[in-house]
Amino acid sequence: MKRSPLPLTLSFIAMVGLLNPLIAQQSNIDQKVDSVLKLMTLDEKIGQLNQYTSSWSTGPVSPEGNKLQEIKEGKIGSLLNVKGVDKTRSMQQVAMQSRLKIPLLFGLDVIHGYKTTFPIPLAEAASWDLNAIELSARIAATEASASGIHWTFAPMVDIARDPRWGRVMEGAGEDTYLGSLVAKARVKGFQGKGLGNVDAMMACAKHFAAYGAAIGGRDYNSVDMSERTLWEIYLPPFKAAADAGAATFMNSFNDLNGIPATGSSYLQRDILKGKWNFKGFIVSDWGSVGEMIQHGYAADKYDAAWKAIVAGSDMDMESRSYTAHLSKLIKEGKVSEALIDDAVKRILRKKFELGLFDDPFRFCNEQREKEAINNQQHRLIARDVAQKSIVLLKNQKDLLPLSKSYKTIAVIGPLAKSKEDMLGFWNVPWADNSDVVSLFDGLEKKTGNKAKLLYAKGAEINDTSRAGFAEAIKAALQADVVIVSVGEKRDMSGEAKSRSNIHLPGVQEDLIKALYATGKPIVVIINAGRPLIFNWTADNVPAILYTWWLGSEAGNAIANVLFGDYNPSGKLPMSFPRTEGQIPIYYNYFNTGRPAPDNSANSNYRSGYIDLQKSPKFSFGYGLSYTTFKYEGLKLSDSVMSTGKNIEVSFTLTNTGKVAGEEVAQLYIRDNVASLVRPVKELKAFEKVLLKPGESKVVHFTIDRDKLSFYNQKLEWKAEAGTFTLMIGTASDNIQLQTTFQLID
Repeated sequence: MKRSPLPLTLSFIAMVGLLNPLIAQQSNIDQKVDSVLKLMTLDEKIGQLNQYTSSWSTGPVSPEGNKLQEIKEGKIGSLLNVKGVDKTRSMQQVAMQSRLKIPLLFGLDVIHGYKTTFPIPLAEAASWDLNAIELSARIAATEASASGIHWTFAPMVDIARDPRWGRVMEGAGEDTYLGSLVAKARVKGFQGKGLGNVDAMMACAKHFAAYGAAIGGRDYNSVDMSERTLWEIYLPPFKAAADAGAATFMNSFNDLNGIPATGSSYLQRDILKGKWNFKGFIVSDWGSVGEMIQHGYAADKYDAAWKAIVAGSDMDMESRSYTAHLSKLIKEGKVSEALIDDAVKRILRKKFELGLFDDPFRFCNEQREKEAINNQQHRLIARDVAQKSIVLLKNQKDLLPLSKSYKTIAVIGPLAKSKEDMLGFWNVPWADNSDVVSLFDGLEKKTGNKAKLLYAKGAEINDTSRAGFAEAIKAALQADVVIVSVGEKRDMSGEAKSRSNIHLPGVQEDLIKALYATGKPIVVIINAGRPLIFNWTADNVPAILYTWWLGSEAGNAIANVLFGDYNPSGKLPMSFPRTEGQIPIYYNYFNTGRPAPDNSANSNYRSGYIDLQKSPKFSFGYGLSYTTFKYEGLKLSDSVMSTGKNIEVSFTLTNTGKVAGEEVAQLYIRDNVASLVRPVKELKAFEKVLLKPGESKVVHFTIDRDKLSFYNQKLEWKAEAGTFTLMIGTASDNIQLQTTFQLID
């Protein structure tokens, strides 16, 4: 029932105090929410479920309309892409002119940093350093919240096994266990000590669900998978995010087994709000409510609004389906107002938790904004996270770290002097990126006047011209060592950036061949947002660093690794294919009755290729160091695990090299015989260990029943009695220690 508007001249807080003293006095937020809800008209309720963008957009820009008037009328609950204290304060002041003065939520894609840009999330996952990942998100939240932002559309926790999918750069890779831990770390980082603190912002776990399994790696495409795969591989990172207290979830563009996620009551009501008891709210992805029409699942926006709200999608981002049609749906009896009330209460609850009802402008502090986004300590931390994210793929004859005795260094390649590309996709846009450190900048600062740097671009990233080769070869011939920086432009990986060909683009590999032919020592640095294919380079060049897109401090971080001021410790979070024909490729595959050998192309009558090895070029968990490590002394507390008991695992890890280094020791388990086929191995634990030369440490892991469980045919999470193989190593394909144990009921 629509209520007559009340003329108000008092502030919202004072008004609430007069009309219902409980709202001002009660500490219970739910009671406050209920009290506000009773004051709202139906149009005002629907307004809370509506999110519009500002001028900068992440999707097709919709008609501008009179947003200011709609805000004044209480018809908008949230805005995205409004950043900065001045702008957010200005828009919030408009909201304070509405009848009930319900504050706006400001959201922004703060994916890997705000002003201080950190490595892309896939790169951060390569650090296998959960504390560093959490700290990265913590700093992003500190800076963004100081600029008036309440809500980030991160973390993306989609598991991705297909590097053709452009959005692999935004997640944690192919593994469910690692992805779940990263999801938890990032939620904790964004939300800090909890909503209500002015340096905390709401996290948003996305995209719910199975978006990373888009068929063919084509963004926005359909997903078709078994229930068991959904529950075992793709849902656990979302559950981890929910358990970590993620304030919001975002549904995904894809359909899952024929039903668009935005309209899936199974995902949103049965699983998230039901089984997991999620108390936050769900926002659609950009326009995904209206896009159910293109899916062929909704006839029009009226139908789409009905199906989305019934399915549990609380806030409509930019499709304008709810504002146009929910009122009519309620009046016609197709939608219960109780469904609207539930969605509104979820949104209001977060606004109360953020403290916006107490002070709508509490995140609009100019001094805090100035201090936060010009914080040099944040830059130092960004450099540390960046160097931890670098993966050493190859280092023949210990070419790296570079000798300080080199007098002339040739710095060649289309990305050697690039600043913008170092930021990667999904960086927050700023007018001035001059403070980003390019590779050349970092080397110049590192070498000072001790070495002469020669620069040649050599080639563009993605064209066929070889006109710059001669200049590059000339520079190489004059140098003691050649550093070549190649890869993707920042806009070649990311949303809507799926690629059928993920080889090193253009003639960049031809440039590497030409420089290699000079006979000079050569180091290749690859900047990208996904695993790329570069087989000739991998087979021939002596030293390769995979540096992803490392953010504001990219050049300084790379220079530190090149010269040994930081010993690389990154490990790959995704398998690197030999060719696109292997995709999807991942380490935790099911064996078959006719498994092909890993390192042979002779796969006749085997599950492999007759023209290619089945193994990846670089495996999940792979990454070298400037030192070496020895694994020995594997011990189990018992060879049998009985009900209520755990098995304690220990082994000794020793740095057998000449420099300090970090090793990511990885524990994998295989269920040898089960009621359903199980993967050949699954990551179940890891620890990153720093050791001085000659130093040893006993590493401990605990195996509990949960680590042995899986979803059976009835989708029950259970462990089955039997024999298990335990493997510990430096990568998924480099097992150093192995034994078996038994589980008995």
